[in-house]
Amino acid sequence: MSPVNLISVVVTTYNRSDAVIQVLKGLAQQDDSNFEVVIADDGSNEEHCNAIRAAARTSGLHVSHVWHPDIGFTASRVRNRGVSVSRGDYVLLLDGDCVPETDFISRHRSLGERGCFVNGSRVLLSPALTKAVLADKAQVFGRSAWYWVRKRWSGEAGKLTGLLRLPDFALRKRKTFLWRGIRSCNMGVWRSDFEAVNGFDESFVGWGHEDADFVLRLHNLGVVRKNGFCSTEVYHLWHTESSRGQESLNAERVRERMGTHQVLSTVGYWQSLGGSDMVVNRLG
Repeated sequence: MSPVNLISVVVTTYNRSDAVIQVLKGLAQQDDSNFEVVIADDGSNEEHCNAIRAAARTSGLHVSHVWHPDIGFTASRVRNRGVSVSRGDYVLLLDGDCVPETDFISRHRSLGERGCFVNGSRVLLSPALTKAVLADKAQVFGRSAWYWVRKRWSGEAGKLTGLLRLPDFALRKRKTFLWRGIRSCNMGVWRSDFEAVNGFDESFVGWGHEDADFVLRLHNLGVVRKNGFCSTEVYHLWHTESSRGQESLNAERVRERMGTHQVLSTVGYWQSLGGSDMVVNRLG
């Protein structure tokens, strides 16, 4: 990827301003500054919106805040809307509870390749370490190897792959569709490919598997999955699980589509453009 390319980081959130603030802190310390941030807000209340906007204004980053009314879990729609107001030709999808390491942007940039998307990875943090991070009593980016060895030993971090930095190599690529390990909480995709599959499918209702459907349609387009393990890990702050009442129905829809060559989402990116209920604030 050319170093002149602007990267757009689209961060999804809902009523977790404390977590988003930590994500912004990690992004503010990146060793590659050629990026913008779009916070794609799935209907957070006024208190959380105000906290996010205040933090964004003082972050030193180029931040936009995209909001629409709370009508339930609509991650597909808010991701599409976040991408719609971004400007980069390469998009990093990041959840608002995933704190990036200081080389997150540069590592994704180094793995970016035409004809591929990058499926990132994550390190799960314990409730105790998450509480400390949210209270500004702990910082997880820019730490030493010994810090993470101790956290892993004490059970506060799920794995140590965040320590490793492996280069790009052929075994990262997987040309067949694999459902396991899909991570829309940390994913890099070319805007042209995102638009070519009509983004995320907004007809998926509730939590679950809209990301698998997105990856399946990228695969049907001919885009190859490149795994970002030992290079792009983010630190995933603990939270209680979302309601999964629609998970089985969404999973069944993906299984049905696996027998087709469907590329375009039923209702997606192009239908979300210019939504009348969308509010955009440019904050820096």
